Amino acid sequence: MATDKAYKILAQQQGISNNKAKELIDRGLVFVDDRKVKIARAEISTETKFRIEYPEDIEILYEDEDIIAVNKPAQVDSYEIQDAIAGAELLHRLDRDTSGVLLLGRNEAFIKRAIGEFKNRRVEKHYVAWVDGVVYEKMEIDEPIFTIKKGKAFSVIDPVRGKKAHTVVTPEEIQGKKSKVHIEISTGRTHQIRVHLAHAGHPVIGDEQYGSQTQAKRILLHSAKMKILDYEFNAKEPKDIARYK
Repeated sequence: MATDKAYKILAQQQGISNNKAKELIDRGLVFVDDRKVKIARAEISTETKFRIEYPEDIEILYEDEDIIAVNKPAQVDSYEIQDAIAGAELLHRLDRDTSGVLLLGRNEAFIKRAIGEFKNRRVEKHYVAWVDGVVYEKMEIDEPIFTIKKGKAFSVIDPVRGKKAHTVVTPEEIQGKKSKVHIEISTGRTHQIRVHLAHAGHPVIGDEQYGSQTQAKRILLHSAKMKILDYEFNAKEPKDIARYK
């Protein structure tokens, strides 16, 4: 059986450059059946049929002279959205796999004020996720988090070096050995929800970095609602969050 690098076969099938094919694989947009292709240089059969799943369109939830709220699709980097909106600056970030409410400021005075709200923990941040295991009751997790930022960021529970982090998890639905949970965080450490849920024995489905054994097209985490100053924004749950399959 003939084999070649995955990106080369994809490039040939789609009529795109090798670099574009590598980028699509690295962004997690390329699948064989329902399995994500993870390594662009992996040797694979030349008969393999690839499928590209492009992200949903970016939805503007609200905008005025101070703020823009968007519903970020999964598989889109927060900085890509900032770059696409002239004169806007991110007020916070969501991981590439995470969908939902993302906020950007439009002028220096408002941005400074909004960042102060984040720093003083006066921003309400609500998420929903599907996790491994059965979550029967509400959990509060107060484990300090330390982030290693060399290369791909990775966070760990570290009582000595870690910074305070607080996460509240409330069960919403159970399907077999999977649970849908509502999450509220008052702090915003790197990968906070993911590392706290993994520490509690319930990693977010699809989050292989933090121990999920369940494959999914992406990490099933969604930013559902944010409240800052006098604003409240809500992002409708995408299909993969609204109903786990």
